[in-house]
Amino acid sequence: MSLRIDRGLFKYDFIDHHAVLCVPVDADVKDIRKRYLNIARRLHPDSRIAANDSEKQLSSELLSKLVNPAYEKLSLERTRGEYILVLSQIGKRLLQESSTVELHSKLAKELATATNIDLFYKSAIAKIAETQFDALQQVPQVIAQISELNLVYLMRIAGQSLATATPTQSKINSSTLKPNSAKNIAPPAVPKEDSAAEQYLRRAESLIAKNQLAQAKVELQDALKLEPKNSRCHSLIAMVYLRQNQLKMAKIHFDNALKLDPKDQSALEWIPKIEKALGRQSGATQVNSSPKNGGKQPDNSGGGGLFGGLFGGKKK
Repeated sequence: MSLRIDRGLFKYDFIDHHAVLCVPVDADVKDIRKRYLNIARRLHPDSRIAANDSEKQLSSELLSKLVNPAYEKLSLERTRGEYILVLSQIGKRLLQESSTVELHSKLAKELATATNIDLFYKSAIAKIAETQFDALQQVPQVIAQISELNLVYLMRIAGQSLATATPTQSKINSSTLKPNSAKNIAPPAVPKEDSAAEQYLRRAESLIAKNQLAQAKVELQDALKLEPKNSRCHSLIAMVYLRQNQLKMAKIHFDNALKLDPKDQSALEWIPKIEKALGRQSGATQVNSSPKNGGKQPDNSGGGGLFGGLFGGKKK
């Protein structure tokens, strides 16, 4: 059986781990772990005594190829935080491209126009979770349905964040999302970034989510050659440098992102942390290079850099 999924966020070359576990995109670690253990117990071969060999094989594949990787990505504070950042960026991009977004499931279409976004979304996710693994052959289709809900939710949340500056864009309705069988209705005018570098950004987001940082940096550098004033590109490449522990380069690009977009959330969040970390490094260098300390250079091995300090890296 093929486990390939090509709807929702998966359609954009992005692995939707929240959809695999059927948890909301803002679920905390405790809820993620609780859901994972519930699924793992259900899919474990020892729990499926009455199942035939084919069903046991399928449950094992679902557990090893989808569920375990999803939990691994979402259970760690650092990887989950970075993953959520990429999700947010995707939501903003898809909001700008809302006329091309195609929905298949009834629930996703209803969420696109729901008044209480959070209540409808989280109720729908909880309801699906009850039966997600009842029919193993249907699991990929169910995950696709959940991912469509995640896609619409991210777009609507991104729309809300624009409400103050652009009230007419804050609500995604049936005219801005194209249902699978509906007539293509022209969407309201939405300001779009120059699309020349969009393919590079899209590939970079996917690579970042897969932790393929070197490749992502190449894509973003190419994008910057085309659009040197693209704030989202500066913000993304700053995150790449940050994860590579190149703090000064990360700060340069976060500063550029903030100059181009004073409301860039990633830059606003990380610049103070980077400045603090750089200050600590500078202080340590001065102390260790002083005559009293024998002119020794600071030992940064095993410290984990900024990510290690903030998220509990190796300690000596």
